[in-house]
Amino acid sequence: MNRTDAPARTSPDIRRGRAETAQEELLYNFWNEELGIMNQLAPFEPGCNDGFVYWWHAHAIDALADGYERTKNAAYLERIDRIIEGVRRLNGGTLLHNYYDDMEWMALALLRVYDAAKREKDRKDAAVLWESIKTAWNGRMGGGMAWKKDQLDYKNTPANAPASILASRLYQRFGDRGDLEWAKRIYEWNKANLVDPETGFVWDGMNRLGDGKIDYDWEYTYGQGVFAGAGIELYRSTGNAAYLEEAIRTAKTAAERFADPDTGLLPDEGEDDCGLFKGILVRYWRELLLLRPELAGIRRLISRNAEAFWTTGRSERGLIARAWTGPVEAKVQLCAQLSGLMLLEMDAALPCADEEEAD
Repeated sequence: MNRTDAPARTSPDIRRGRAETAQEELLYNFWNEELGIMNQLAPFEPGCNDGFVYWWHAHAIDALADGYERTKNAAYLERIDRIIEGVRRLNGGTLLHNYYDDMEWMALALLRVYDAAKREKDRKDAAVLWESIKTAWNGRMGGGMAWKKDQLDYKNTPANAPASILASRLYQRFGDRGDLEWAKRIYEWNKANLVDPETGFVWDGMNRLGDGKIDYDWEYTYGQGVFAGAGIELYRSTGNAAYLEEAIRTAKTAAERFADPDTGLLPDEGEDDCGLFKGILVRYWRELLLLRPELAGIRRLISRNAEAFWTTGRSERGLIARAWTGPVEAKVQLCAQLSGLMLLEMDAALPCADEEEAD
């Protein structure tokens, strides 16, 4: 990882205050009281919710869970419940979905809410989703989890790595060894088929167009984060250090590939779903730092991006730019807002970045 000037230290109180402000700005700019969901655009446009995006709301729940963990303020749980109710209503009365990866994100978010509040309803909803998610595994393309129920031969990292994370976390909490076996099997398929054995860089998917080809040119932060996350959770589940070393390798490769060597800033990866990707990477960088806090270079990247975003990537009303250095788009998508919020929450949840170079 290239060395750049160390970011100025920002106190934990200031970082927590920034995260809380961003939570308030999310509600101010995006909350739709009538529908019980977040609007997809701010400023709001009539009809912007016609194509309701389920998986963005899974990350909204995840971000609100961050706020609850930080504050223990029950208002966060109340908002989570409203969103779950709103999603269920707009999704035909169920949390089940055509896209396996969307359900995986919802189950992961609900499991985090269960961890924080120990509510049985969240565990049960996550368990129902997991039973449906397991039907994604099939023998096409040599195994792996399908992306969606009506395209069972397209296999990608977004459907596999989060499923492995989910299975590991279920095992850690409830002790079903069958879940651990699922986590290992999914991870090994992902590693064998969609990870560069030389660098640990994670490719997006294979057979998207029915031609058996791997999308080598789809290079996103998202896939790096979730594959590293799967290794982290398998290490927590098994104690096998090889999983953690593979996660570290992918995390470092992601930092080298995506962070600007001069500024340390992560790129604008585009609109729509892409707006969420780097926030997901930062979430799993944080999980890695909980286990290996001596990875100071990665910690500094989080701090550097958070500082740049806070000073240049927000509008006066608290809307967040896709590029965390700005400018803020005229119409800000919910996915971009959530990505920036996750960055601030992860920065607030970690100790200050050390100024000494360490690896």
